[in-house]
Amino acid sequence: MLNPEQRRALAMLAHAGRNGETQPFLVAHGFGGAMITGLVNRSLLIMTLEKIRAGGKMIEVVKVRITEAGQEALGAI
Repeated sequence: MLNPEQRRALAMLAHAGRNGETQPFLVAHGFGGAMITGLVNRSLLIMTLEKIRAGGKMIEVVKVRITEAGQEALGAI
């Protein structure tokens, strides 16, 4: 079962599409690191380290995306 906050996180990431969102973006929207990690551990989300260009520099960010299992869990509600 998903609580309302977990459903909100999955819905936000489902709306973000293939690009996902950065972990700091999710934290800024009130999603705690422990909750995000819990969804990763349940295979509902995936986290990847990526390099992006920001302000002319390459930086590393953690991107979070919803998995197919996450989409199914969200659709089952």
